[in-house]
Amino acid sequence: MATLMALVSASAQDQKNEQKPQKVKVTPYGFVRNYFNYDSRNTYTVCGGEYNMQPLDEDWNLTEEQAALSGLERTDLNAVPQAHLLALTTRIGLNLEGLQVWGAQASGKIEGDFAGFSTTNNVFRIRQAYAKLNWRSDADSKELLVGQTWHPLSGDIMPEVLGMAAGAPFRPHSRTPQARFIQTFGSFGYTAVALYQLQYMNQGPSFSNGTWGRTNSTSFANTAVVPELFLGLNYKANGLYCQLGADMQMIRPRTFGTVDADLDGNPLTPAVQTKVDVDETVVSFTPTLYAQYTTGRFAVKARTMLAENTSHLNMLMSGYAVTAMNPDGSWEYTPLRNSTSYINFAYTLGKEKNYRADLFFGYMKNLGLADDNASIIAKADGTANTNYVYCKGNYTNINSFFRVAPSISYNLKHFNFGLEYEYNLVTYGTLQTDGTVSADRGVAGHRVCALFKYNF
Repeated sequence: MATLMALVSASAQDQKNEQKPQKVKVTPYGFVRNYFNYDSRNTYTVCGGEYNMQPLDEDWNLTEEQAALSGLERTDLNAVPQAHLLALTTRIGLNLEGLQVWGAQASGKIEGDFAGFSTTNNVFRIRQAYAKLNWRSDADSKELLVGQTWHPLSGDIMPEVLGMAAGAPFRPHSRTPQARFIQTFGSFGYTAVALYQLQYMNQGPSFSNGTWGRTNSTSFANTAVVPELFLGLNYKANGLYCQLGADMQMIRPRTFGTVDADLDGNPLTPAVQTKVDVDETVVSFTPTLYAQYTTGRFAVKARTMLAENTSHLNMLMSGYAVTAMNPDGSWEYTPLRNSTSYINFAYTLGKEKNYRADLFFGYMKNLGLADDNASIIAKADGTANTNYVYCKGNYTNINSFFRVAPSISYNLKHFNFGLEYEYNLVTYGTLQTDGTVSADRGVAGHRVCALFKYNF
């Protein structure tokens, strides 16, 4: 009888526990981060100058002949040094955990910083905001994430560098709304992701006052309806992590085109530019291979990719171009392609492992149009018309880009200080109708970055 009463009591206690509301654990985190940056010349940057892309091309006030004739000094107007000290990447976030849903452990994240910009000042912005379910067993695990977080080509596999760009534009950089599913089987697994755009977006045509210009907009991806898709095969064991993957994107540059139409039947009346329906898409594929290896105090990370139309990932010379204009008002497009790779070495120093030395190498080579039989719309003189090329920052004259960046940092649990030097070399030239660039000048830029950071 006593045993029976004990079982009944235990069962009642279990039911009582199940009826208790589950508590969510909220853990705040973040840091106060200050960057000081010095650049030897004008550079293409974002986030107030903290996020470095590339040194700008030469901009001479006079040709050599004009300088000789006038007696004036010939000056590169972009050879102007600049410096910044900003704390706008200071970050705050909340980690959420503690619920059981459908047999899975539920968690979430809300994270923001002050690197968004209005017309007058920097503003708070959402970096990450997602909910996640995780099913774990001894044999495998499954993870479903829905919300805004890092693009699968960026993510948690970033180079160990100090600069805010974290290896970009050699490393794809984007946080975007997505649905992501990861499943592992021992050391193997796969990652499948469907993505839409928000802050990081494609460039494309825009129509205003009777002319076609350009703009950055999420509409090019949204009107295509089909999300950007990524599939990766993963391997992780004994300090080695590898991923072989491919990204597919479809965008719709225009929902309407324009034709000159005779609307009144009178041949003497000038034709009127009229909007017509068009069905235009650009489909691009980007294969990639990533690997990282860690042993003791040493770590190495590397990625290589054959990038097509990845301007929404903050990558250079990787958009698309108009290659035909049809009588019915429709346009045809071909993606621009480049080969981009990086490798990053990191070594921890000191008895307490408080020091870290890093070395980053990145290289990008413009490969031109993805279709060898296509040609960019040309000007009257036969040269490529850059008005019909859509890529990051409108920089259509880059042939190659090389970066080396050594750094040293001092790291405690709640404090980081570091110094980093970047040498950037871009070869600029003239855009050809096949999308390549005939390089005729190299432009070097030097950047020094100092990081001062307090973590909580």
